[in-house]
Amino acid sequence: MEQKSVLITGCSSGIGQCVARGLKQRGYRVFATARQVADVDSLTTAGFESLALDLDSSSSIRAAVETVLARTQGRLYALINNGAYGQPGAVEDLSRAALRAQFETNVFGTQELTNLVIPAMRAPCEGRIIQISSILGIVCFAYRGAYNASKFALEALSDTMRLELRNTNIHVSLIEPGPITSRFRANAHAAFIRHIDREHSAHREYYARVEKRLEGTKPMPFTLPPEAVLKKVIKALEARRPKARYAVTFPTTLFAVLRRVLPVRVLDAILAAVSNGGVR
Repeated sequence: MEQKSVLITGCSSGIGQCVARGLKQRGYRVFATARQVADVDSLTTAGFESLALDLDSSSSIRAAVETVLARTQGRLYALINNGAYGQPGAVEDLSRAALRAQFETNVFGTQELTNLVIPAMRAPCEGRIIQISSILGIVCFAYRGAYNASKFALEALSDTMRLELRNTNIHVSLIEPGPITSRFRANAHAAFIRHIDREHSAHREYYARVEKRLEGTKPMPFTLPPEAVLKKVIKALEARRPKARYAVTFPTTLFAVLRRVLPVRVLDAILAAVSNGGVR
């Protein structure tokens, strides 16, 4: 039986690395990508077929796809779009550059990569596109406007692709995690420092609290390990008819229900309280 090939973005740590390890153990041929050369070297040392892929660079995306398809004789069974980061900050404090950077990685680069691999799936008429979204692709938390917007955009593009590919055997699934153990907070903190002028902001009191949270190591309530995401990825990969969406963690399931049943004002009050409480 032919070994199925899977390309995964954002494998330097956390969800991406866990998924890469789990699928490799399951017998898939895993191409684990990362942005930094040092991370690629580390993944290679760990036994992965690893290569550089920077979602902010079209040339890097094209080179990675060309390399993978050359090694697999033009066949790719699955793409798992995991590479992303969160840009904290009040919407009024987000510069055009900060928003552009968020969308370059989380939306534009991800979609460019996806578009390049669809033909390799269309030829044999089979494939899986698995998008690692977020609870923040379902509801919005305050002070996460850039990340909220990028994940809502990812969800919209995924829903549209699912309609456009419905007469093929290429399936698009969204995995929607809540809090997961990863380097997400550390990366968000770096983005916060890079783009937010906290000292001159009307929200500086909140920022003082959020920086303490981002610098801390205490897990958020209901946090699960990345293996929880891996379980849903396996279902999306191997189900004969995969679901459009897979929720991960209790908060994701809860807020998906609350969004449908609660009046907007009531839901807003809950989301505001949760946001100020520091939940991812």
